[in-house]
Amino acid sequence: MPGLNPRLYQTVPTLLHRFWSCQRPRQLCLAAIVLLASGALRAEAPAQPSTPPVGRVELGVDDSHADATVACMYPMTGRSASFGRDSIVAIQLALEELSSDPDAPRLRVIVDDSRSKASFAVRMAEDFIQNDEANILCGMVSSGVGMAVSRLAKQRKIIMVGTDHASSRASLEEGHRYYFRVSSDTWYSHAAGARYLAELQEKNGWQKLAFLGPDYEYGRVAWRDLRQALNQNGTRYEVTGTYWPKLYEPDYSLYIQSLLESPPDVLVVSLWGGDFIAFLEQARTTQLFSHMRVANFDAGGDYETLVSLKDDPPEGLILSARHHVNWPETEQNRRFVTRFHELSGRYPSYSAQGAYAGMLAIARAIRIAGDATDTDAMIEALEGLEIPLPKDPEGYVSYIDPDTHQIVQAQAIGTPVANDQYPPARVMLGNWVVYDAESLKPSPALVKKRRGEPGG
Repeated sequence: MPGLNPRLYQTVPTLLHRFWSCQRPRQLCLAAIVLLASGALRAEAPAQPSTPPVGRVELGVDDSHADATVACMYPMTGRSASFGRDSIVAIQLALEELSSDPDAPRLRVIVDDSRSKASFAVRMAEDFIQNDEANILCGMVSSGVGMAVSRLAKQRKIIMVGTDHASSRASLEEGHRYYFRVSSDTWYSHAAGARYLAELQEKNGWQKLAFLGPDYEYGRVAWRDLRQALNQNGTRYEVTGTYWPKLYEPDYSLYIQSLLESPPDVLVVSLWGGDFIAFLEQARTTQLFSHMRVANFDAGGDYETLVSLKDDPPEGLILSARHHVNWPETEQNRRFVTRFHELSGRYPSYSAQGAYAGMLAIARAIRIAGDATDTDAMIEALEGLEIPLPKDPEGYVSYIDPDTHQIVQAQAIGTPVANDQYPPARVMLGNWVVYDAESLKPSPALVKKRRGEPGG
């Protein structure tokens, strides 16, 4: 219907349902429906920043009009709440795009606070399956939470689409037919990082390497991925130390002091979000950055981290993330970043692109499968599914590896440079080194080895 607000178009079935089911006098029901419709029309204007949700949120169509119910878990409280906040905006953005396509499936998306706790998220997922009749589980930022829910998905034979948690164990050692992931994992980011370090070694001859990561699933697997990738490249190095602060550690002073007493040439860090920002703020009050290059290949280049660097980043930082606001310079990435900013008043963290990718992948799979409740058809549709995404360089389309169920994407690594195009950030990443997606895929032999299969 030309000129009709897509949000109103998507809302029409809900409005009619509420009108006919209304138990009050028809005049009052009609007045209420007019108010709801006017709200949908107002949604055409860019949304203004609002108070972030901290509990259950329902997006898309209601259950009576939905082709599928997707139940997502993200942190909405605590140090990683910003990732949940941005994921919700990105889901809204994806639903907005889908609403303009008359052939797209109608999604009901439930989002709730995982509290970054595995046992809590598993109970929540059980409730989604039993009480909300969820067809698909999605989300999770913490790898510990994601892996716990993935085991439930395997047990309950329900599809799970991981949008942010990154432990490569989820798709390798513990991969199963119901689990899919649509953001880069620790293998891809550290395979790219290992190649960057090999090229750096050719330039400056570094030899001593240290690693600092959170003491749980994500950090431990990231360190293993980095070592396997370095060894795969034939890079020779000496490990001077490994450091394992707890997740959400408030004080890194003891670790910084140990690094200064036995300084490596290169320190690879796998802290993320507020933890990495806290580490940088504490480390920059010391001489740490004058003694070693510091790299964070998976999450260090997140937009919020760049904001925290202000206009004076520590020297020698090497950073990357699962999505960049200013790379690649494609129309699709610019459109995603601009619309996200219009909806929220801020620029997206990398978690946003994962949530956005998750909704588009689910919708595309339902369209191919024809029925979200046909799990076998959905799995067949997701395996090898191509999804054009903001992270794709010109001429490339992301796809889900049918063997590992992990999305295959390029990785870009850079260093902070002055850039005020995305305020309040005063620096963005530049001096890009880009590694193409196919070259980063784990070899069949490595996949077999990680899965304990013969020939690995």
